[in-house]
Amino acid sequence: MYEILVAVGLGLLGSVLFSLIGLVSGTDETTTIAPITLLVVLLGAPPAGVFTFWMAAAVSKHMTHAVPTALLGIPGDTLAVPLLQQATALRNLGAPHIALRKMLAGAVISAFIAVPMAVLFAVILAPFGTYITAAAPWIFLVAALFIAYSSAGRWASVVALVPFVFIILAMQTYTGTHDVKLAICYFLGIAIGPLVAELISAMSPVEAKRMDRDAYRETTIAPDVKSWGGYFPNPFRVLDRSQTTQVAAASAVTSATFVFSPVAMTVLAGEIVGARVKHAYHRLTSVLSVKNGVTESTYIAEALIPLIAFGLPLSPVAAGPAAPLFNAPPRFTVDAETGVVNNLHNMMSVTEFLFYGLAAVAIAALVAYPFAMNYARSAAAFVARKISHEAIIGTFFGLVLVIGLWEGGLLGLAVIMTIGLVGGLLYRIIGFNTGVQFMGYYAAILSMPAILKLLGA
Repeated sequence: MYEILVAVGLGLLGSVLFSLIGLVSGTDETTTIAPITLLVVLLGAPPAGVFTFWMAAAVSKHMTHAVPTALLGIPGDTLAVPLLQQATALRNLGAPHIALRKMLAGAVISAFIAVPMAVLFAVILAPFGTYITAAAPWIFLVAALFIAYSSAGRWASVVALVPFVFIILAMQTYTGTHDVKLAICYFLGIAIGPLVAELISAMSPVEAKRMDRDAYRETTIAPDVKSWGGYFPNPFRVLDRSQTTQVAAASAVTSATFVFSPVAMTVLAGEIVGARVKHAYHRLTSVLSVKNGVTESTYIAEALIPLIAFGLPLSPVAAGPAAPLFNAPPRFTVDAETGVVNNLHNMMSVTEFLFYGLAAVAIAALVAYPFAMNYARSAAAFVARKISHEAIIGTFFGLVLVIGLWEGGLLGLAVIMTIGLVGGLLYRIIGFNTGVQFMGYYAAILSMPAILKLLGA
């Protein structure tokens, strides 16, 4: 009962916090969800509480990221970018409120479908867990190359993996000579890489000129139109029957594709649905419903399947925003030499994953969904007028500094800044995204020792 109460409390905290963070445009999932989840882990929350917090946070953020995307025309986070085209088209037609409702309803339905489907696929794959764990160094290497090629950078990301891995190995060797063993600092450096690159770029006269603006950005928000009674609109009435079927089918299928990029799966699902709907307006609303549903199902599946079946972060989400669920020393660890894991995979049963996963989705549905449905316009206006992006950036950067100093002192901060600057610039210039960088980190600590051993070095 104690664990259930703590889990519900942390789920509520995660849902409320990330319902609000999701309203702020451009808040990347890895930069926001991962460091705060890491803090929850290090503060000693029970395993069920950690898992429920992450799930509720991820589901809530992927609901409220629809608000700036639909109403302001600014993507709420990375996974909202594929939604922008259809959301903008509906905003130009004077129906941003319709776009928002369809996106939110699709997210709610998809999340409830994705949890049991992801658990089912994890159970099917679990018998192969021993073999996969034994082959972990080589699996990480193949996964890193595959995810790099699937990223925006394509072959450039594949090539960039080599120097990036050697930078990590060099820093590990150097900090090791000072008896400082770091893990979290590498993770934090990758997570805030784009932020570090932007902050340092602002110090450059060349980049400062690029960033300079002559006037404040002007945003027009459409009037609020409410067509339901009560506080909790029924998502099955927001979507028509064909849209509900499309969302359910897309969610079920994408709940099994845990090794692929969530952005790629979102785009692909939208294209498949769009090709089957002839009427222009119905096509726009259907594609938005499915796309935002897939942002939920891919995130849930890419965290749950590797966590339940293997305990290894073998997906872009598992290696990025969900990384603290797998590797958060000293509590959760992935052994660099043997691939032996000690994390939520060992600490929770399949039944607990299903129960707390559905509980987290229910909490998010009760908090984020009606909040965004009823107060989206006023919330978007408040964020646009009153919320300082600099304050949010400062808050997360301060949190990262505290955790970095705790783990490695000044050497820890140096590692965070180095990885952050290199990774952030590679992300911005060639599309070497954070998911690829996390796989590069695991390739460095798992694959490289195996390669060197094979070569007799």
